Amino acid sequence: MDLWFSEMHTDNVKLSIRIDKQLYSGQSDFQRIDVFESYDLGKVLVLDGFLMFTEKDEFIYHEMMVHVPMAVHPDVKKVLVIGAGDGGVIRELSGYKNIERIDLVEIDPMVVEVCKKYIPQTSLKMEDPRVHIYYEDGLRFTRRKDDYYDLIIVDSTDPFGPGESLFTKEFYGNSYKALKEDGIMVNQHESPFYPQDALACKRAHKRIVDSFPIARIYQAHIPTYPSGHWLFGFASKTYHPLKDLNEERWNERKLETKYYTTKLHLGAFYLPKYVEEIMKDVE
Repeated sequence: MDLWFSEMHTDNVKLSIRIDKQLYSGQSDFQRIDVFESYDLGKVLVLDGFLMFTEKDEFIYHEMMVHVPMAVHPDVKKVLVIGAGDGGVIRELSGYKNIERIDLVEIDPMVVEVCKKYIPQTSLKMEDPRVHIYYEDGLRFTRRKDDYYDLIIVDSTDPFGPGESLFTKEFYGNSYKALKEDGIMVNQHESPFYPQDALACKRAHKRIVDSFPIARIYQAHIPTYPSGHWLFGFASKTYHPLKDLNEERWNERKLETKYYTTKLHLGAFYLPKYVEEIMKDVE
């Protein structure tokens, strides 16, 4: 009997992945968590029926969330990561020796435990002594911080359910306040391809533009995400993602990546015309 996982991208479009077996299924206080073993894409993490990542292409998302801001900011010491209970962002951050502290705020402790047990590919660095985990809502956590972080990475789920508060104007204002005077915030912006997703992109970016003096969008190709075309937001008090990119400094670190390069960094901020059209009255 064939077992397939399917995720609806619109009412008329879906992605289906043939599954070898189900490794885990459980209900936390916040969401349903499923882990599948697929034939072609490795392990698949699903929350409330929505695909979070596959082992085959997760590196693209996690590298672009981390290395883009790290190649711009000259001296990141304190990082706040919101969401990211799977550990992929932590894994990428762990390669930077200059980072002194990583605060991980994840609302659902079961996500962390399930990924540690079933998906070590992403969670293998969660025991790094620099990592401090707080199981609480990211919006409430940022309210208590002021002028503290050099970098905030918002690895949220979609803008509804447990991750909904991370797309609000209040959250972006809190993040601005929690950052030092030259701090950077990055977040996932969803896909611009389908109309409903494009509206969510525009809404989120408008709120960031209202909160930060520098706000830009960049992109990556992630095959298993809706449409494969994914956007990220770069927001800063001081640094421009292109003008302040230091290619030499980042390349001297000799970090191993499979997607990110400093040349790709430059190209990622040059958006297709249809995305520019969607965002033209925002910036």
